[in-house]
Amino acid sequence: MITGPDYPHEVEVIAVDGPGGSGKGTISQRLAEHLGWNLLDSGALYRLTALAVIKNNVDPKDESGLQSMATAMDIRFEVCGSHTRALLDGSDVSDRIRLEEVGVLASKIAAIAGVRAALVERQRRFRQPPGLVADGRDMGTVIFPDAKLKIFLTASAEIRAQRRYKQLKDKGESVNLTRLFREIKARDVRDQSRRIAPLRPAEDAVIIDSTNLNIEEVFNKVCGIV
Repeated sequence: MITGPDYPHEVEVIAVDGPGGSGKGTISQRLAEHLGWNLLDSGALYRLTALAVIKNNVDPKDESGLQSMATAMDIRFEVCGSHTRALLDGSDVSDRIRLEEVGVLASKIAAIAGVRAALVERQRRFRQPPGLVADGRDMGTVIFPDAKLKIFLTASAEIRAQRRYKQLKDKGESVNLTRLFREIKARDVRDQSRRIAPLRPAEDAVIIDSTNLNIEEVFNKVCGIV
């Protein structure tokens, strides 16, 4: 754990956790823009790691190799207006890290203790003035347990699959809804049952079920809580 001046506890954090497709990414970005705070998309870090695994032909079962790569890989985020670009080795890979195969691999390597340990420090360094909105699966339980506000967004697996299906179709990708649903269910099981930092609400989190809410309704609800 980072201690001392490199880990500025006095900077406020809003942690937004939840399973894939719950809307936490969209809500976190809008909230960060609304407040004028920094944004941490922790899922992008794991997706960047997964893409680096594919790019460098690293064996996903080689924990030592994965940890070394996660520690040393050259990754950056650049804010461009209302969008954030993800760069790996200097190249913009913002679209590539959102591919389904990358997301599936990211979920698998996120269960590896060495990978999580390597990325903890990178995540905590995002805690900079004037504040941070942190989006992920263990922001409120592991990375920022002292966050001023913890929100846990959830929704039924069926609704989350439909949202992801529409998102991918809008991008022109060929996708199968039934397969997406199976993958989301499998990812939920992996995330909730992993030994290190399992997906769960923090004890003091505000839980919001977005199954029957649109994104504007969720955002207004979150802003009311903030």
